[in-house]
Amino acid sequence: MRSYLYVISKIYIPLILFAGSILSGVVGYVVIENYSWLDALYMTSITVSTVGFTEVHPLSSTGRVFTIFLILFNISIFTYFITVVSRFVFDGEFIQSYKAFKMKEAINEIKDHVIVCGFGRNGREAASVLYRNKIPFVVIEMNADKFENADFPLTHRMMADATKDEILLEAGIDRARSLICAMPNDADNVFVVLTARDLNKKITIISRASDYTSVRKLKIAGANNVIMPDTIGGAHMAMLTLMPDVKEFIDLLSTQMSDNFQIAELIVDKNVSLVELDAWRTTGATVLGVKTTAGDYILNPAPTAQLHSGDRLILMGALEQIRNVNKKIGVL
Repeated sequence: MRSYLYVISKIYIPLILFAGSILSGVVGYVVIENYSWLDALYMTSITVSTVGFTEVHPLSSTGRVFTIFLILFNISIFTYFITVVSRFVFDGEFIQSYKAFKMKEAINEIKDHVIVCGFGRNGREAASVLYRNKIPFVVIEMNADKFENADFPLTHRMMADATKDEILLEAGIDRARSLICAMPNDADNVFVVLTARDLNKKITIISRASDYTSVRKLKIAGANNVIMPDTIGGAHMAMLTLMPDVKEFIDLLSTQMSDNFQIAELIVDKNVSLVELDAWRTTGATVLGVKTTAGDYILNPAPTAQLHSGDRLILMGALEQIRNVNKKIGVL
């Protein structure tokens, strides 16, 4: 039903003109020829439709002149209506509008998703990783041509300006888990981060930066993490010269996740030691590290390490193994 209303909204002008013509015809015949309302409506209907049935009553000269103008006016409306509808359908506007409407409906239904602002090199790679790991996401990009370069399906996308509040709201910023700012302009990223933080205080925001001076501004604006692709790229190349197999293996771990292998972080809900948890023996999952509530990282923690409520446990294993550890630390 809503899709029909959406289509009607595109052709409301000729519809309003047509309704006005009918009303004018009825009132004109009542006033000029003293017809009853039913007779006036009947006379208007056969005149507008150019059916050519017999007149209800013989028309006066004034009535005939009025009928001539009514016919000519409605021919003009009909021509205009056909032009609008033809352009709407055959120029592809109807299909594009309908697709945009259905896309908006689909976006309104998702939650706990990631919003990716910008679909350049960085945004496309981020969306690709999210797609491979079956994490729902919405892409916002102003340039429609960039969508054509995607080598994976974009089930939720918006061709719009991410710097506008209403666009972020349409993308479900209030229901999203994270936002990735991957636009090429640092100023735009700062603006989006600031807006997103204002709209959702709890969302995790990751932004890219091209200039070192922008890192501090993005963090002040509300970004949880700021990434400089050029810096990371240089470090990546250096690591490949030192430990090529190790680096490639780490990259594989971070991008090729499935139900058989995951790297996950779990929030600890009760105080427990790694000895008591005994994750490897009881579940098969391997503990990689711990992030304390103070923000410190403990890599390869000792078996005697103590976990406290609020700490984050980083581990790897199959999806079912991670779920079993999740149950043991008190988070359901």
